[in-house]
Amino acid sequence: MMQKKGWWILVIVSVGIMIPFMIPYLTLNPANSRVDITSTTQYSILVTHIGCAFIALITGFLQFMDRIRLKNPKVHRYMGRIYVVSVFISGILALAVVFYIENFTKAAAFLTLAILWLFTCWKGYRTAAKGHFNAHRIWMMRSFGITLVAVSARVLVPVLLITYQLADFPTQFFY
Repeated sequence: MMQKKGWWILVIVSVGIMIPFMIPYLTLNPANSRVDITSTTQYSILVTHIGCAFIALITGFLQFMDRIRLKNPKVHRYMGRIYVVSVFISGILALAVVFYIENFTKAAAFLTLAILWLFTCWKGYRTAAKGHFNAHRIWMMRSFGITLVAVSARVLVPVLLITYQLADFPTQFFY
């Protein structure tokens, strides 16, 4: 499907980006959270969402490996079920996380992504269940693309914020 070298670079970069963001939550200590925590319920929802999203990331990568998909279809189906369950759990919990986000723009973006993630995964699952494997493949690529938004956001948001600050620098300096 993809060139092997590029695929492995994407896997390594994605996991390498996500693990440092997950580490504070692996301690299960709300004081280490990167967001303000107002209740133990919120923290439990957030940790479960993050853990299931990481499982979706890993199993999603495995789904697109030809060695598994073509040579071990039973493993592909099993890993696919794990991917779907982890997306559904993480996506539904993302809907709950939205209620804890104080910034409307961030909440709207997170809500939109959660709905798209759940919808594309559901469509991918349903098309496979109906035996429409070409459509299944397309829907699952869409679903996994949304899974990768978490990775790309962790890279792009800081770059965009720095770029915004640099673009605004001349006006701050001269006025």
